[in-house]
Amino acid sequence: MNALNPYIPELATIIETFDETPDVKTFRVVLQDEAKMAAFCFEPGQVAQLSVFGTGESTFVICSPPTRMEYLQFSVMRVGELTHRLHTQKAGDPIGLRAPLGNHFPYKDMQGKDIVFIGGGLGLAPLRTLLLFMLDNRADYGKITLIYGGRTPEHLCFKDELKEWAARGDMRVELTVDTPGEGWQGRTGVVPAVLTELGVRPENAVAVTCGPPIMIRFTLEALGKLGFTDEQIVTTLERRMKCGIGLCGRCNIGEKFVCVDGPVFTQAQLRGLPQEF
Repeated sequence: MNALNPYIPELATIIETFDETPDVKTFRVVLQDEAKMAAFCFEPGQVAQLSVFGTGESTFVICSPPTRMEYLQFSVMRVGELTHRLHTQKAGDPIGLRAPLGNHFPYKDMQGKDIVFIGGGLGLAPLRTLLLFMLDNRADYGKITLIYGGRTPEHLCFKDELKEWAARGDMRVELTVDTPGEGWQGRTGVVPAVLTELGVRPENAVAVTCGPPIMIRFTLEALGKLGFTDEQIVTTLERRMKCGIGLCGRCNIGEKFVCVDGPVFTQAQLRGLPQEF
């Protein structure tokens, strides 16, 4: 981030784009200043402000891990003017980047524990950075389970990686969709129901979840019934961020600012905040 003015983005270049789903596109980006790119560092779960010049900027999680720094990866759902403009960008186009911003997943506190990733739709993006980080430091963590769902098989993100992860011998992958298509061989049903059916054990475990609000609501209920405490549940809040540095006040929830104190929170921390989200 610009040391003299944190509002000024660094110039970056898109080096690759590809579609994840009908409305989600992934971008791989490098800083134009090679020295700054070589020195860039961040923690799993931190976010960035991406800007399309002449349109504006918005917040997206860095969904590549800090263990793989050939580029920074972002996956963007097309939902508004800025994201529509982003989806028209191609390899070679310039882009603005302010990063890293926010806090990060408490991955050091998770060492030696079993990790249960629970995601829905584009909610796999922030989970991906932590999952890949843990796979790159596999000996530091216990059993790794991924439970991931989407509306249809077409709406699952990172499809090639899902196949790679499922083929590994050191993690478990459970995929589910609301509406199966022809040839679908995974589960059918909502993510919280699959979580309950699997009966994931809470002993020496941490659950990390991200996805649509309705999924999160019922996932938290399911985790509670399985015996997970609020301190064992980690999630992210990324909406409403604007300045990214705690000055504009757009993302405050009570005395907390999502862009500075988050986007990562334990469920115990969220229970102490006004229920405004």
